[in-house]
Amino acid sequence: MNIERDEVCIFIPTLNEAPTIGELIEGFRQRGFQHILVMDGNSTDGTPDIARSAGAVVRTQTGKGKGNAIIEAVEIIDEPYVLMLDGDGTYSLDDADKMLDPLSLGFDHVIGDRLVNPEGEAFTRLNLLGNQLLNLMFKIAHGRDLCDILSGYRAFTLHSIRQMTLKESGFEIETEMAVEAVRNGQRITVVPVRYLARPGTVTKLNPLQDGARIFSTIYRLAKMNNPIFYFGIIGLFISLAGCVTGIYVLLEWFRNVEHLPLTILTVLLITIGFQIFMFGVISDMLLGFHRETTRQIEQLQNPAEPPR
Repeated sequence: MNIERDEVCIFIPTLNEAPTIGELIEGFRQRGFQHILVMDGNSTDGTPDIARSAGAVVRTQTGKGKGNAIIEAVEIIDEPYVLMLDGDGTYSLDDADKMLDPLSLGFDHVIGDRLVNPEGEAFTRLNLLGNQLLNLMFKIAHGRDLCDILSGYRAFTLHSIRQMTLKESGFEIETEMAVEAVRNGQRITVVPVRYLARPGTVTKLNPLQDGARIFSTIYRLAKMNNPIFYFGIIGLFISLAGCVTGIYVLLEWFRNVEHLPLTILTVLLITIGFQIFMFGVISDMLLGFHRETTRQIEQLQNPAEPPR
């Protein structure tokens, strides 16, 4: 099955991308893509006017942040396939077909991997290290190696994106999309794409502040996707705190000094930590049962056709 250009919506969230947005839209139109949606975050540099002049449909988002732009755009897109990319000129239009091809093979969500072969100045060392650590964290927390969960170059079916429950308003949205794709059992694949040095405006992402938010999002969303990891971490830290106080109490006991309150605290911390871990184990069992029940319901609703 080949995907026709008219079946694809090129979706570009923007905020002050005047130096690059016009050329980007014109490039897609030259390649035969006619449905181009720009969701603008109240730019002050003329980005919406440039986008309209280049032939895109422009909407102004009501909320702030990239996440809200994506959430609002999903509600108005009609085409069955969506190719999403940033408007800053860091992604190559030549990779568009490479991103869309897996959808024609039955995949639901395609992530463009920027980390395979970025241009020399595309990433600072801090950004590259941060991306690698966050991807490792995601792999541990959610059980899938998606290579580049923060990539802004994605292709997906409209059905798959509407299947997600998206709430994040900022740059954490890509992480939430990856988590939701895994949680919903979507067919995900990763393709290598070029990542170019920014030719226009400076990045709006703060490596430390936004990195901390993304790290927090990966951990927080594990509560519904991998409860053993989520509650296990909490239980581990509480138990470790109990072990530390226990070692202190034991060393003091060898010196004939008793600390009854600390001894009670030690027992409580270790016990509570173990109970929280066991709560994660039970939650994981319930989650597995829920997923199996959901899968069986879907099979009943969409029975496989008998062989001809």
